[in-house]
This record gives sequence, structure tokens and C-alpha cells, in this order.
Amino acid sequence: MAISHSFIPLTFFILLLKQVIADIDTNWYDAHATFYGGPSGAGTMQGACGYGDLYKQGYGLAYTALSTALFNNGATCGACFQLVCVNDPQWCIKGARPITVTATNFCPPDYSKTTDIWCNPPQKHFDLSYKMFTSIAYEKGGIILVKYRRVSCFKRGGVRFEINGNPNFLLVLVFNVANAGDVSRVSVKGSKTGWIPMKRNWGQKWDSGVNLVGQALSFQVTTSDGKTLEFYSVSPYNWQFGQTYEGQGNF
Repeated sequence: MAISHSFIPLTFFILLLKQVIADIDTNWYDAHATFYGGPSGAGTMQGACGYGDLYKQGYGLAYTALSTALFNNGATCGACFQLVCVNDPQWCIKGARPITVTATNFCPPDYSKTTDIWCNPPQKHFDLSYKMFTSIAYEKGGIILVKYRRVSCFKRGGVRFEINGNPNFLLVLVFNVANAGDVSRVSVKGSKTGWIPMKRNWGQKWDSGVNLVGQALSFQVTTSDGKTLEFYSVSPYNWQFGQTYEGQGNF
């Protein structure tokens, strides 16, 4: 597909800078975007960040998979990005408002291909949900140029912790994280222990090999901007595997 090189009006960028959404990085960067899945998001609910059912977890269809250059081995999971379609009047929807999406999945590279290698390093690429892509561009565009920047995530309620595993392997999904959105460090504390550092298992799932069954659990969470919060007695002493518990407060 031929890509036009007309320029997005400067006044449009000025309007973008006045958006209510708070920016984490004021700079705009170049990337490409495609889409995966259909209008309902069927088949896209599971992903490399571990969030599972994105409707259930509160992310809905406002999500994206990231290329290797942006995914950062899962460390960027939960981060929010604002995107706008640029430089292609044929496929960009005129007057479309910027979209804001959360990183929930990984767009894997394909080193066997020599064309359409959008998710291969060092490309910066967003594989958007169908709904998000068609909010800024026409479906037939397929692949579009975008400008993007990191913005704050806005979430309702407290940080949530989904507990899985077994007595000797605690696996916790940390989600619904506001502001920076992406978690860089997690510790857990039983009612009879001190703080125990957890390891990133994959995406935003964190694990510990300490048996904490029968103890109320507290969590210490640090986001990528260096802010740390402690959530005390998130789960009661009789917590169960497979349950989700909500902390008091958010970032």
C-alpha cells in the first residue's frame, strides 16, 4: 500500500496537547499500527500480559499488542498510550479523536518474512483491537502510520490482585493500576512474615515460592515511574486460589 506523505496540520497537534488525558511523556514518536481480531474482540482476550478476559478485568476493547521494541519482555504491560493516525488522508479518518489504549499483549516477530515485518525489531508497532483501529482509520487501510506518546492510565477503584498457584507457588496477577500502569516490582507480606520480594513470572504475573496459606496478604507495588504503594490486608487469612482481591487506593 502506498503511503502518502502529506503532513498533519500543526493546529491538530495543538488540539491534541490540550487533551484532558495527562501525558507521561510530552514527546510524540513515530510508529505503525495494524489490528487483530474482530469487532467483538473474540479470540483476543488472552494475551502475553496475563490479563485474561479483558472485559472482566475492566480493559474492554481499548487495548493493543506491542512489538518487541515496545513490549520490553512484558515490563510495559499495563502502560497506556495515546495514538493518532497521521500522514495518510486516504486511510486516516478525518477529524478522528486520539485513542487511548492499554498494553495487554505481545505482537511476536516473524523472522521468516522479508515483508510486512511490522513487529520485528527494531520496529515500533501497535497491533490494535479492531474497534480502536477503526476509530482512527478505515479498515481497508490495513497498516497505517501513527504518532504515539505515553499517557497516564485512569482506573476506577483500587489496584487488584488475582491469586493463583498452589500452597508452595503463589502466582499473583496485578492489574487495574492507574497512572504509570506498568508494574516494575512487587513484594508480598503475610500476616506472620516480613516483606518477601516476588519475581516477574510473565507479563504482570508475579510469583513467590513461600507458603502463605492461612495468612492475610499485603502487597507492596512499585510502578515504572518509581512510585511505591503498600496495600495492607488485601486478602483475609482464609483467601482462596482463583479469587481476586482489591486493595485500598490506587496510584
